[in-house]
Amino acid sequence: MNEFHRLVLQCRPGFEKEAAAEITDRAAEVGIYGYCQLEPQSGYVLFTCPQSGDARVVVDKVDFRSLIFIRQWMACGDLQHLEAGDRIGQLSGLLEAYPECVELWVEQPDTTEGRELVTFCRKFGSALAQFLRKSGKLIKAKRSQALRLHLFVLSGSEMYVGVTPVANSAPWINGIPRLKFPKQAPSRSTLKLEEAWHWFVPAKQWDERIPLGGTAVDLGAAPGGWTWQLVNRSMFVTAVDNGPMNDELMESGQVTHVTEDAYQFFPEKPVDMMVCDVVEKPVRTAIMAADWILGGYCREAVFNLKLPMKQRYQETQSCLSLIADRMAEAGVAYELRAKQLYHDREEITCVLRLL
Repeated sequence: MNEFHRLVLQCRPGFEKEAAAEITDRAAEVGIYGYCQLEPQSGYVLFTCPQSGDARVVVDKVDFRSLIFIRQWMACGDLQHLEAGDRIGQLSGLLEAYPECVELWVEQPDTTEGRELVTFCRKFGSALAQFLRKSGKLIKAKRSQALRLHLFVLSGSEMYVGVTPVANSAPWINGIPRLKFPKQAPSRSTLKLEEAWHWFVPAKQWDERIPLGGTAVDLGAAPGGWTWQLVNRSMFVTAVDNGPMNDELMESGQVTHVTEDAYQFFPEKPVDMMVCDVVEKPVRTAIMAADWILGGYCREAVFNLKLPMKQRYQETQSCLSLIADRMAEAGVAYELRAKQLYHDREEITCVLRLL
């Protein structure tokens, strides 16, 4: 019998302490008090709960969309040690006690060593899925109630086996959307904004929140990685930066380049979206974003908070609390979400908008 007393939590390598602090706080909010085990640069954290079934409580009750440093999660039991040969046969007894699931995902740590397991995970996952379908363990069910069978592979002989609510987890393997770098874009930072839209904006809301033919301001725009995404949505962009913009972007006729301090600029007319990827103290960016929303300068703001080398989780909570306090003082309904994206580094990406 699987006890579901443990969580496997994937994160960006190097941010294990932040993921551990986050799950400790969030699990406590639903009455689960456990402890974390982690190895620096491993790309994942283990959270052990005090009682059987507690891990399922966490993945059911904590809103995955509210997690910042955790890319993907699963509720599971102890590490499974398998001998070479009939691995599926060795797992079959364990899986008999598992609830019915609608799909199988096999993942590995997002590290150099972990990526060497991708081929094994794909082949093993394919064979296991066939076995599970024949045995009736993979079924069709309503998505809102569905569970995903999850394997987190550390080696060909070691893996965690668990479950994840489909509707309350990352919609991509390893929590990483597969985006292709557009060759026309001036910099790879362009993928940060595209990934942010996939995380924060439901597909059915793109035309409303990122409107074709809409208006935007890109603060700290040069050379134009984020501006390129806006232009690609047929938006008209005011690019604010003292540095030079990409020539092809300027030739599009959709970009107006303003050479000013990004933190001193405000548009004459409200725009649909403000974006900002400036390297600056996170508290200053947080204040600026709140000013834009409360001042009516934009409908929605997407911005990066560049984190310090130490106390990164605490700094994140401080900045988000500052914004929340500003919104509460103004008495407005708002949405504030944050995520450390795959294409982020020492930063998190936030979205702020009035409801």
